[in-house]
Amino acid sequence: MEGVSADDAMPSDAQVQAAAEGRATHPREPHAGGTAGRLNWLRAAVLGANDGIVSVAGIVIGVAGATSARGPIFTAGLAGLVAGAVSMALGEYVSVSSQRDSERAEIAQEKRELASTPGAELTELTALYEAKGLSAATARTVAAELTARGALAAHLDAELHIDPDDIPSPGQAAAASALSFTSGALLPVLAILLPPAAARVPVTFVAVLIALGLTGSLSARMGGSNIRRAVLRVVIGGALGLAFTYGIGHLFGTAIG
Repeated sequence: MEGVSADDAMPSDAQVQAAAEGRATHPREPHAGGTAGRLNWLRAAVLGANDGIVSVAGIVIGVAGATSARGPIFTAGLAGLVAGAVSMALGEYVSVSSQRDSERAEIAQEKRELASTPGAELTELTALYEAKGLSAATARTVAAELTARGALAAHLDAELHIDPDDIPSPGQAAAASALSFTSGALLPVLAILLPPAAARVPVTFVAVLIALGLTGSLSARMGGSNIRRAVLRVVIGGALGLAFTYGIGHLFGTAIG
C-alpha cells in the first residue's frame, strides 16, 4: 500500500501476543478469535428456545381447543416439555459425539503420519501455504518454522482446521440444548395456566408471538440478516401454526367428546 513502510506494517509485541491468545489486535476490531464459537453456541441456544416455544405452545393450544380443564392442559404441556428437552439433548449428544470422534480420529491419523513420514508432511504443509498465495520459498520457510515450533498444531490448523483445545463436549452441548428448550417451553406452559379460562388462549397467543418476535430478531442480528423480514417470517409462521393446532384440538375434541 502507498505510504506504508515495512516497519509500519510490523506488529508490536503486544499485538502478536493478542493474536496468539485470540484477542483483538487493534481497538477497531469488532471481535476476537473466539467470537465465532461463542456466536454458534448463542445461536444454538436461541434456536433451542424457539423450538421449545413453538412445539409446546402448539401442544397446549391444541389441548386448550379441546378442553378448558387445567389438569389435561398442564399434563400435556409438561409431557411436551420433558419429551422435547430429552429429545433435543439426545440429538445434540449424538451429533456432537460423532463430531468429536471424527476430529479425534483425524488427530490420531495426523500424529501417525508425522511420526512415519515427516518429510512428506513438511512438503504437504509447504504446498498448503503456497496454495494460499505465498511464494514457494516463503511457504517452505513458514512450514519449516511452524513445524519446528509444533508440527502437529501446524498441520491441524492449516490442513484440518481443528483446534485440539476447542473440541466440543457432548455433555455440555446436550445440557445446553435441553436447558434452552426448557426455557422456551416454560413460556407457553405458564401463559396457558396462569390466566382465567376465558383468557388462556388469547394470552398464550400474544405471549408466544412476542417471544417468537424476540427470538427472530436476535437470530437475525447474530446472522446479519434483515431483522424485519426474519421477525415477520417467524411470527406469521407461529401464528398460523397456533391457529391450526387450536382448530384441530377444537374440532377433534368436540367430535370425540
